[in-house]
Amino acid sequence: MRLALLSDIHSNMQAFEACLEHLSTQHIDHIALLGDLVGYGADPRAVVERAMALQAAGATVLQGNHDQSAAEPPEQTRNLGQVTAQWTHRQLNLAQQRWLRDLPLTHQIDAALLVHASADAPAQWRYVYDERVASDSLGACSPDIHWVLGGHVHQQMLYYRGAGDQLMRFTPQAGVPIPVPRHRQWLATVGSVGQPRDGNPAAMYCVLDTSKAQITFHRVDYDYLAAAQAIRAAGLPPFFADRLEEGR
Repeated sequence: MRLALLSDIHSNMQAFEACLEHLSTQHIDHIALLGDLVGYGADPRAVVERAMALQAAGATVLQGNHDQSAAEPPEQTRNLGQVTAQWTHRQLNLAQQRWLRDLPLTHQIDAALLVHASADAPAQWRYVYDERVASDSLGACSPDIHWVLGGHVHQQMLYYRGAGDQLMRFTPQAGVPIPVPRHRQWLATVGSVGQPRDGNPAAMYCVLDTSKAQITFHRVDYDYLAAAQAIRAAGLPPFFADRLEEGR
């Protein structure tokens, strides 16, 4: 099975559509959206509508922390993320709010566990940003899980257990298939469709081929200037537009 994994779309319809168009050429059997459909960007309603249609067609959709916040936003705001959560909540209708609220935190397909953040505590939204947290996430999985796939950190990274149970980190190259054989356990952060943070504004997603035991990380060019302008036109904090243009 060829599984397309997209995460952290963040209300960026331009990036979302570009990735969906790209993956349409990749002979995909199943699409999974790993959370944070909304937040930061200017098009939450359009993104949620597209995600709901994909789910109705058979895709897996998980909840992220920004989806949770948009479904039930805080009454008082202490940071820009909470300000945007309130704004996003107002853009969505009741059915969309309920749909975001009821999304699952994890899902297993074949020997792959899908999660937005860390598998050891999915509701705590831990960032898998180093070998220690990646080890905790993998350690929470049963032996029949060979691949843990998540987002949340907005970067593409691959971890695996080496000799002596030590966890190793590998930075992938876009478009290059990487063997991920089943005799090891692997953890991948698939990157962000709508808000990359590695200095490159190109959208991110990845494809896991469970039959060949290979994973390929992709970068997709899209009109990020239009996405940034939409943020400014919506009256959202300009910081979110600036970082989109800079990929940070």
